[in-house]
Order: sequence, then C-alpha cells, then structure tokens
Amino acid sequence: MNKVYEKLTKCLKEVRAKTDFEPKIALVLGSGLGGYADEIDVKATVDYNEISGFPVSTVPGHKGRFVFGHVKDVPVVIMQGRVHYYEGYPMSDVVLPIRLMGLLGAKTLFLTNAVGGINPEIPAGDFMLIRDQFMYNVPSPLIGENIEELGTRFPDMSEIYKKNLREKILSAAKSLDIKLLEGVYAQFSGPNFETPSEIKAAGIMGADVVGMSTACEAIAANHMGLNVCGISCIANLAAGISKTPLTHDEVQEMADAAAPRFKALVTESIIRIGSN
Repeated sequence: MNKVYEKLTKCLKEVRAKTDFEPKIALVLGSGLGGYADEIDVKATVDYNEISGFPVSTVPGHKGRFVFGHVKDVPVVIMQGRVHYYEGYPMSDVVLPIRLMGLLGAKTLFLTNAVGGINPEIPAGDFMLIRDQFMYNVPSPLIGENIEELGTRFPDMSEIYKKNLREKILSAAKSLDIKLLEGVYAQFSGPNFETPSEIKAAGIMGADVVGMSTACEAIAANHMGLNVCGISCIANLAAGISKTPLTHDEVQEMADAAAPRFKALVTESIIRIGSN
C-alpha cells in the first residue's frame, strides 16, 4: 500500500473510533475565524495530537483540532487550525487533514484564509471569493506515487473552485449586504512575507491576493473529487503596496476585526450550499 495512503487510512480509523459523525461540508478556518467552531452546535471534537502521526499547527491563533457539528441543519467538520508548508511538514502531511475530511464523508471543501491584497479594488478589511489560483515556490501535493484510491494521476484543474458554489456564496453575500468580488489567489511558501518584486510579479501573472496556504489544499481536494470553494479576508496590503513593514500582528488584528462579518458570510454560504 502507498505509504501516504496507509498513514491516511490509519488516521481515519483513529478518528472513526472517536466519532461516527458524517459531515457534508468540510470547513477550514483561517486567521480570525478560529472562534467560529465554538459557536456551532458541536457534537464531537478530536484534537490533532490525539491522532497518531498527525501534523499539529504551530501558528499562533490556530487551535489544532477537528470540530464536528451542525451549522443550522448542515452537518460539518471544521478544521480549527490548519497546517502550513512553511512549518516544515512534508506536503503530504500538509494536505492530510483535507484528504481525511473527504474520507470522513465531506463532499464539499470550504476554504477560508487571511491574505495580503494586491488588487486595489479589494482593500484591507474586504473579502474576495476565490475564482482561481496558482502556486509560487510551492510543490504540488500530488508529486510522488499517485494514490489511485483517491484520484487519477493527471487530474484536470480547469475549474478548481466550482462555479455553482461561487454563485451560492455571491448570493449569500448579496443577502447580507457584504461586498464580495471574485479574484485569483496566489500561494507563496512563506513564512517570510513576499518581497515587493514578488508581489509585482504575482500581480502581472493575475493574482489579486497572496497567502501561504489554501492552493495546495484545493488541489488535493479536487484530485479526490471534492467540490471546492473559498473566501479570503484581505488582512493587509501586500509588500510594495503597503507603506509600512508587514507583521503577523497586523494580519491577526484586521482578521479579528472582520471576523463578525466573515462568520455571517460563512454561515449563510454553508446553509445555501448544504441545502441541496
């Protein structure tokens, strides 16, 4: 058996020994949204450190556990704290939680994050619906022996973020009177913030925002047949656009300030997506 898949199935068995809850939507919480998982109708929780060999987030503000429960009547599994490539984990471990949530039953992956803004039409404090993506200096999570049990060797990536899900989220934003433009997410490796020249290059290549997560997770999810959607909170202006040095504290503060509107948008979106 493929070693990555063997580890994945072992993690699945250990989680299933703790809960038989079957989610419909898997939600990954980015900076500023960590508290969202505590506000739902919680049925079970599993800490990452309770799962053998499972990667544990080392980033401040990321708790590190799965939360199972309901958003209204929609069964969800929430990743309260994600794992980043810059933390030193192999890419197969970075996307292991995504694959695990898919094997637990989730059909849709809902990604959220805090990002640096490039597009002046989406200022700090606003949100962006991810339409497409690209990665810079970040390896594909599909490198290595293909896991046939999950998907094909050469998966199509022409519509990672499903149009029908984007339409539901845009409708949710409109109903809440929340400004939401669509755009392109670029994932850099981190943990350093990008240089002004890198931001300029990313903008030329079509990026509206930059971050250090998400794109690799979306690829792994798309590979195994999950429907993917994602929303970014613009937490700061990117290097070369911002007039001040970038700090993680600034990102966290802006994400926290936007959290109430972000939570409302995520909740309404989940209800609309999960109604089918």
